[in-house]
Parts: sequence; C-alpha cells; structure tokens
Amino acid sequence: MILAKTKTKLGPQDHGRRMSLKAFEFAPVKDGYVYELARGYVVVSEVANYAHAAQVRVIRSRLGHYDVEHPGAMHMVLDGMECKLVIPDWKSERHPDVAVYLSAPKGRRDRTMCREWIPDVAVEVVSESSRDCDYTQKREEYWTLGVKEYWIVDVQLQRVLILKRGRSQWTEKMLGAADACETKLLPGFKLPCEEIFAVAEEP
Repeated sequence: MILAKTKTKLGPQDHGRRMSLKAFEFAPVKDGYVYELARGYVVVSEVANYAHAAQVRVIRSRLGHYDVEHPGAMHMVLDGMECKLVIPDWKSERHPDVAVYLSAPKGRRDRTMCREWIPDVAVEVVSESSRDCDYTQKREEYWTLGVKEYWIVDVQLQRVLILKRGRSQWTEKMLGAADACETKLLPGFKLPCEEIFAVAEEP
C-alpha cells in the first residue's frame, strides 16, 4: 500500500517508521506536530516550546531589521513551517528553524520549488530531542545540499557554532555569550549571542 494514495495521515504513532522520500514528501499529516524524514525514517516532534520559539523570534527579528535597513540584500527569510529542504542523497526532508535566501528561486515557484531553491544560511536552535541530529546529521545533509552557512544555536552550552562552506568541508567558528553572529553574506549584520541566550532564560 502506498501511503500517498490513501487518506491515512501521518501522526505521532508513525515516529520511527521507515518511509521513502517520495512517499513522505506529500503525505497528509495530522496537525499540531512537526514532521521530518531523517535518513529514511519519520521523525515526529511536538511544536516548539516557548524558549525555543523565543530564540527563533529573536533571530528572525534581527534579520527583519536588517532587511529594512539593507533593502535588496536578502530575498526572503522563512521558518520551519514555511520551507522544506529535500535531500535525496540522504533520504531526508528537513525544515530548518530559520532559512535565509539571498535570491529568488529559479524556474517554477510552486510546491516543488524546494528541490532547486537552497537557502544560503540555515539556522537550527538545539533542543534536547534534536541535539544529535542538529550536530551530526544536518551538518552532513546541509553540506550535501549546498547551504553556504549553517548556524547551530545551543543555549544549554551557551554557544553558537558557525559552519561556513570551505573547499571540501565546513570551517568552524565557535561563539560565546560575549560574541556576535556575523556573516560576509550579509554585510553589516550583527546579532549578539547574548540576546538569543537571554530570552531562553526568561520566566
């Protein structure tokens, strides 16, 4: 039975289920959860908690201010519910917490555009359930996909790992609370790490 041809919706009960990328990509899902395909297995997680959402909001807010102050420097900033990255080589479909696109997609702009439209910067905010995936699997997958920079925000360790694309592998830069996230892709952009960490500690 091919799931995509039935009315059966993916839900929490399908966490860990083996599935092809073709079947998963357009499968109907139950609302209220986040779905990804990780190396051919369905991953179902709860919607982000307050601390996670607050960190994403700070990052997007700073990018929004930058967009206003530097019109034309970016094309679009999307969150995990607005974009998806299909990675056939790894049988994965990912939804980064923040995705920065410097230019518009080429060709068709329907729901299949994700196969060609790759973000220049992908940002993941680490949670305990995603820690291994964010640091290992997505590191490999975003490299394969062609992402230029991958930022891993880890409030528990009070650090941000900035991965920049080198000739054959990522180059790493570790930032602490006293540092700021910056990138040559967005000249003049500056996001103090402390701003991200602080909102996660708010009551």
